[in-house]
Amino acid sequence: MDTRTLGSQGLQVSAEGLGCMGMSEFYGTTDEQEALATIQRALELGITFLDTADMYGPFTNERLVGRAIAGQRDDIVLATKFGIERSEDGARLGINGTPGYVHSACDASLRRLGVDHIDLYYQHRVDPDVPIEETVGAMAELVHAGKVRHLGMSEAAPPTIRRAHAVHPITALQTEYSLWAREPEQEILQTVRELGIGFVAYSPLGRGFLSGQFKRPDDFADDDFRRFHPRFQRDNLAHNLTLVERVEAIAHDKGVTASQLALAWVLHQGPDIVPIPGTKRRSYLEENVAATEIELSDADLARLDDAAPLGSAAGDRYEDMSAVDL
Repeated sequence: MDTRTLGSQGLQVSAEGLGCMGMSEFYGTTDEQEALATIQRALELGITFLDTADMYGPFTNERLVGRAIAGQRDDIVLATKFGIERSEDGARLGINGTPGYVHSACDASLRRLGVDHIDLYYQHRVDPDVPIEETVGAMAELVHAGKVRHLGMSEAAPPTIRRAHAVHPITALQTEYSLWAREPEQEILQTVRELGIGFVAYSPLGRGFLSGQFKRPDDFADDDFRRFHPRFQRDNLAHNLTLVERVEAIAHDKGVTASQLALAWVLHQGPDIVPIPGTKRRSYLEENVAATEIELSDADLARLDDAAPLGSAAGDRYEDMSAVDL
């Protein structure tokens, strides 16, 4: 697989990464053995960029990833996140960006992952009660201590990104980006490119919706958070299905799946963008990796722009949008 450079500090990652969240929580039933096999298969296929977070599980996803990469650490670019604080029983305790928590969260992640450093350490969500300069200052101390190589942010607004970057170079911003979540095109992409910050696109398949597999809320298990996601509800769902149908028609003409076409579109938005589609099964992983080989012509990209223009999806990206774009 080709590699791409995230940010101006020279972090090289595979052109497509692997989001590991769903292997432990949020997307219905989990299978630890299949998850481990999926990570191993990803490494075989050239994916070296693995994405996790302490709150996934909570905590169990980092342990899973740590077991999967044991003995292969030098071949992996490992990214994890802190900031959405949870207890062992899963309760959400809020957003925490205090300097003391930054240090304790990093140490806990290192233990769970079984590594001596994290390649890319993100603030998962911005703490509105702590100046970003204080949070990033503590993150920079982790770099100086050798515990972290590069710093990242997730779902931060352009002014916050600028303030953070002034404290210590930010290597990557992670934000949802796909054919049904094109909001970063309004200002965020311009900001990170001006500052020399790479862009990591999470949920590049629209939380699986762009695969065309899901037609109604009942398609999701009771413990799948998509069952309650605004874009999967009633009128929003009916509207959004028309977007998927347009993507499916173009994919049919190209002889690829809708998922592959959606991923190829993200990959074609710039060499500084790295999608991290999440999956917990080898079959979907292999389908996703094949998308890196798809070439899209200017005519293809124009058709997709017409099929799913900026702002065309109905419904908010989260049930509670108060913690994003801060």
